[in-house]
Amino acid sequence: MRYSLRQLEVFIACAHHENVSRAAASLNMSQSAASTALQEFERQFDLRLFERAGKRLRLNELGRQLWPRAEELLERARALEQTLATHRDLGRLKIGATLTIGNYLAAGIMARYMEEQPGTRVELEVANTAAIAERVLNFELDLGLIEGEVNHPDLEMLPWRSDELVVFCAPKHPLAGRGQVGDRELCAAIWILRETGSGTRQTFERAMAGLLPRLHIRLELQHTEAIKRAVEAGLGISCLSRVSLVDALRRGSLVELPVPQRNFRREFHFALHRQKYRSAGIERWMELCRESD
Repeated sequence: MRYSLRQLEVFIACAHHENVSRAAASLNMSQSAASTALQEFERQFDLRLFERAGKRLRLNELGRQLWPRAEELLERARALEQTLATHRDLGRLKIGATLTIGNYLAAGIMARYMEEQPGTRVELEVANTAAIAERVLNFELDLGLIEGEVNHPDLEMLPWRSDELVVFCAPKHPLAGRGQVGDRELCAAIWILRETGSGTRQTFERAMAGLLPRLHIRLELQHTEAIKRAVEAGLGISCLSRVSLVDALRRGSLVELPVPQRNFRREFHFALHRQKYRSAGIERWMELCRESD
């Protein structure tokens, strides 16, 4: 074999960081050692993988084609190393979840996974749909659990479970207790919504097609709990996943508003890079997610 796994690690780190010094630091190497490894890798095959502008490295077309294949090969090597070191099939996972999933579903799944595999490590990153999809595409996450719809040729979207959004208000809001809330009332109301780029906002805008320019949006907040507190304080009405509202609706601190003329149903999905090696750990995590429905 004319190349080493270390050379692949250096190449991938340089692709991520676009700088040899930062790549070397991420691998606990000296800058000179990382630079030498990258130069030898290119020289062995008489090719160039980066365009160089000062200290900045930018993948050229050949480098972009090689990157996902190198990531997959290195991931297989890590999985083999994990198995050899621990005699286990499952290992460390880097999971990304959108806010509703991360705050209300992922903790239970993580607990089951780690109970099955004592000593394993799971890293959970919580962000909106756009951010999670981007990190999966950049091989910074093994798997994304997302609420929104993402169309990208390098992403494989697998259905997980159904969900629905709920329009809600405070118990003393004028709309509370109404049998149904029509489009006229929705347009007259003051709204507190999730930010653009979130899966919840995406579903809301699709469901409210035709009304969006007429809606009065007072606040856009990134965090579900902040939106719930603002609605409880009487600042407006909102629309969030039923998963995030179960306790508040049961306590009566928030009240559901029936909006039968609008379709707020959606699907949660798994997001994987098509070139990502699907380890036993990833497969088991997905199984646990489906079992938690």
